[in-house]
Order: sequence, then structure tokens, then C-alpha cells
Amino acid sequence: MTEPPSWGSGLPSSIAAEVAGWVGALLVLASYALVSLGRIGARTRENQWINIVGGAALAWNGLVHGAWPSVALNAVWGVVGLTALVGIMRTRAQ
Repeated sequence: MTEPPSWGSGLPSSIAAEVAGWVGALLVLASYALVSLGRIGARTRENQWINIVGGAALAWNGLVHGAWPSVALNAVWGVVGLTALVGIMRTRAQ
């Protein structure tokens, strides 16, 4: 059985992608837990940044591993976070 196509270029990139994947997963899970437990609001800059960074890290991990559904989901996750962040910043600027 052959390995799936990968965009990673060697061991250092693979290790970095693994670390990014775990950090991204922890960030997204932390955001969910913090909002669900009422520790932070869903429409806060902090929550959106956690989701943007977490989604980007998970998307990169998926890209390195050729996991295209994960790339798509997490890229959209990050775009939603970025869109919400821009909306929050515009509202606070008014």
C-alpha cells in the first residue's frame, strides 16, 4: 500500500505539521469549551482569533497529509472566524 500524496518535504516539515495539528486541535477544542462553559463570549475577538489560528494550523496539517476534507473544513472554519472578527471590529469601531 502506498502513502497518500503529501505536500510535506521531509521530517522537519512533518514534525512541524504534527505539532501544528495538535496545537490547532487543542485551540479549536478550547474555544468550544470556553464558549460552552460561559468563560468567553462567542462574539469576542479572543474567541475568533483562537478559531482562526486553530483552523489554519489544522488546515496546514491536513494539507501536509493530503487530507483534503480536513483542509476544506478548517479553511472554511478560519474564514468564518476571520469574517466574524472583521464584523466585531467594525461594530466596535462605530
